[in-house]
Amino acid sequence: MSTLPMFPLGNVLFPHMVLPLHVFEPRYRALVDDVLAGDKRFGVPLITRGHEVGGGDERTDVGTVAQILRAEQLDDGRWLVVGLGTSRFRVTRWLPDDRYPIAEVEPLDDAPAATGDDHDLTTARERLVGPLRRVLAMLSELGEDGVPATLELDDDPEVAGWQTAVLAPLNPLDAQRVLASTDLGDRLAMLDELLEGIEQLLGFQLATGGPTASADD
Repeated sequence: MSTLPMFPLGNVLFPHMVLPLHVFEPRYRALVDDVLAGDKRFGVPLITRGHEVGGGDERTDVGTVAQILRAEQLDDGRWLVVGLGTSRFRVTRWLPDDRYPIAEVEPLDDAPAATGDDHDLTTARERLVGPLRRVLAMLSELGEDGVPATLELDDDPEVAGWQTAVLAPLNPLDAQRVLASTDLGDRLAMLDELLEGIEQLLGFQLATGGPTASADD
């Protein structure tokens, strides 16, 4: 059990995901000050209702630890921060806000894989490659910015799953379901199913000339 400063956001942070932040609200400037003076780690839970600015938001209890890689403070006190998602956590108790949100957390890990699951997990990882490439190609055709030109998933099924979650245009609730899963096989199957639905939607949009679905739809 440990205590972690919290920076709730409107989108899910996954392990292995880069997190750029423009920090302007005074309480989160204080969070960055404190985090940089310590171990450079803070938690990112998803906001399910409300906004990150001004407080009064409702947050999920499963999130991802962010490690600050770079931070630059501007003349007016704002921060430009680049973080990286590392491990997951589960909130055991939200503490009273002391300038910024803070919670007691415990690590959230996957359940141990059963003996002989390695082949099944490798196969599940391979099944993600084709649908993900097709989805990214469709997004590029629809004019989405920042779509990678090439795709190489890690050989490790766990890492490949997180890479897929980062690249796929998941809405926040589906992204949170993926993040909270503690069974790697189930998580890979969930991503496969979500990619199938996204591929169908994007195919329809390409056929009809409709707008690209956003992550908030």
